[in-house]
Amino acid sequence: MIHTRLLHTSRSVLKPATMSARALELKENYTNIHNKALALNPSVRLVAVSKYKPASDILDLYNAGVRHFGENYVQELVGKAHELPKDIQWHFIGGLQTGKCKDLAKEIPNLYAVETIDNLKKCKKLDSVRKTVEGAQKINIYLQVNTSGESQKSGFIYDNLAELEETVDFLLSGECTMLNFEGLMTIGSFEASTSGEENQDFKRLVELKSKLDTKYKLDLLLSMGMSNDFEEAIRQGSTSVRVGSSIFGSRPPK
Repeated sequence: MIHTRLLHTSRSVLKPATMSARALELKENYTNIHNKALALNPSVRLVAVSKYKPASDILDLYNAGVRHFGENYVQELVGKAHELPKDIQWHFIGGLQTGKCKDLAKEIPNLYAVETIDNLKKCKKLDSVRKTVEGAQKINIYLQVNTSGESQKSGFIYDNLAELEETVDFLLSGECTMLNFEGLMTIGSFEASTSGEENQDFKRLVELKSKLDTKYKLDLLLSMGMSNDFEEAIRQGSTSVRVGSSIFGSRPPK
């Protein structure tokens, strides 16, 4: 939630005496999206997706009280995390290669969540490396599920959940000490997200949550919804939405 006063930053970060036009624009955009989200669910979390955007944009929103930011690329996230205040709660929301798990777990002590876990091997790598990082917080894990069945998307296969349940078993085991199984994530297909009707991709994730909650005695969160479909996602049960362009504006080419 946006606070009415500026919050403390690290000494290396200078806060402007007055808000720039860009800072005012970002705060207005964020507030608009946040209010729409809260009207549907007062406890929903809004993650501001800042990929390709400069650290100065993130700092402007940080100074307005925002703490949850999402990034899609490991090296971009590592660079921003080193530069920006250490109480930012970073969400990694991009495709993750197993070889990059070490960088995420080791280089970002304030990594809040990885929302794109799609196999057991990545969980084991994150956990083993995180154990070597002194003072690091546990990483919240979201298992990504391909509920739309699109071949270009990552995620556990919705109709074959044996591997997903094997990963859940590990996350809940005593062997795994630096990861916290917080929820499930999916990305709705373009067709489902623009139909104006109930999103069947979101519906499948809600149904899966119910099954896992019952089997493992959990109360999982759901990360569903982006700029074009976050309101429908919240209506269908999402507790965390990832919004980028509606807050920061269009992105430049990578």
